[in-house]
Amino acid sequence: MNNGLRRLLYDYLIQSGLEANSAAYINALILFLGIILVAVIMDYILWKILRFLSVRFARRSRTNFDNYLVFNKVPRYVAHIIPLLLLYQYLPLAFLDFENAEGIILKAIEVLAVILVLLLVRSMLRSIKDYLKTLPHLKDKPLDSYSQVFMIIAWIGGTLTLFAVLTDTTIWKFFTALGAASAVILLIFKDTILGLVASIQVSINDMVRIGDWITIDKFGADGNVTEISLATVKVQNFDNTITTIPTYSLISDSFKNWRGMQASGGRRIKRALHIKQKSIKFLTAGNIETLKGIQLISKYLEIRNNNIDTYNKEHHIDKQLPINGRNLTNIGVFRKYIESYLKNHSAINQTMTLMTRQLAPTSQGIPLEIYAFSSDKRWENYEYIMADIFDHLLAALPYFELEVFELPTTLGHDLDKITSGKEGLLSEDGMPGPE
Repeated sequence: MNNGLRRLLYDYLIQSGLEANSAAYINALILFLGIILVAVIMDYILWKILRFLSVRFARRSRTNFDNYLVFNKVPRYVAHIIPLLLLYQYLPLAFLDFENAEGIILKAIEVLAVILVLLLVRSMLRSIKDYLKTLPHLKDKPLDSYSQVFMIIAWIGGTLTLFAVLTDTTIWKFFTALGAASAVILLIFKDTILGLVASIQVSINDMVRIGDWITIDKFGADGNVTEISLATVKVQNFDNTITTIPTYSLISDSFKNWRGMQASGGRRIKRALHIKQKSIKFLTAGNIETLKGIQLISKYLEIRNNNIDTYNKEHHIDKQLPINGRNLTNIGVFRKYIESYLKNHSAINQTMTLMTRQLAPTSQGIPLEIYAFSSDKRWENYEYIMADIFDHLLAALPYFELEVFELPTTLGHDLDKITSGKEGLLSEDGMPGPE
């Protein structure tokens, strides 16, 4: 078999005009193929052994890290190391008589070694990243960004090493040449550099985590963060669409992160009832007695009314006009009723800020704002709690003889009253109505 191969190569070299050095070429080629064959067989055997051992170990191990090592082909790349060392050690022996070929073979093996190291580093980083994502205290961290940063560093180091190998120069000379072309490089890789810097700042300052609810009006993003990479941040909006945002926009533009609300004890309710100003009045003794039937404020009305009567008597206040002295108003009592109602509401967090405040009057009435926090922060439950509260308050307004401000409807009851002159404005014939 060996003689037949030698004869075949000999005939080919004679036809090629290389008869003088045919024996040297034949010996070099046979030795070259033999070393390659041995390396391939060794690589296959080592791969089978490492695969068997790694799978067996992964099944018995308590941690999942080794499973990710197998899944990301770390044992497969490790199996290439010894065959590659074999090639580096013995393959040049096949070309001892060919000085130029020996140098080329060595450089080719060194290039393969650099590529193998990069692939091994990438698999290790992926395995570490996948494993860390399974840990409860790290699942919301931007691990993809960390992995990509380390991988970029590895690729830069690998590229510089390849450059040094192929050109027979040192890395420092390459950096010197790189400084002269830095302006062009910065222009070409502007987005990558911005993304790298932004990703590091986002990670170090803990500005955004996986699972955070963020809102960015500029990009129309309103949802949960599903992925943070070196260049982009993916947000799954509440309508199930995906918005992709450049990572550096989290540094250059403003955005709202709802993590603080989710981590706190409640979600804020901040909404106002606009009270019609004409419906506000002083309460008479009869009004107060009627309102004492409301259990939430009966004790308050009794104590408050006694204090007011005592004050007015001590200061000889003339109560023929309600404006004199101290008095209760229907909006003030209603404000107290809202506070008592919220303090007895099971869905309101009583340890956080709770108040009802009257804002400055506007052309749309007097805003009576509720400021409280619901204990349940889930969106659908939060909306139900807030609607339930305001349903009750709107229904309670007539008991205090208060009205909510509404603009007159064009074809509704308000306009009918105006045109019929029932409010002393215009009659049906357009003349002033009776006073």
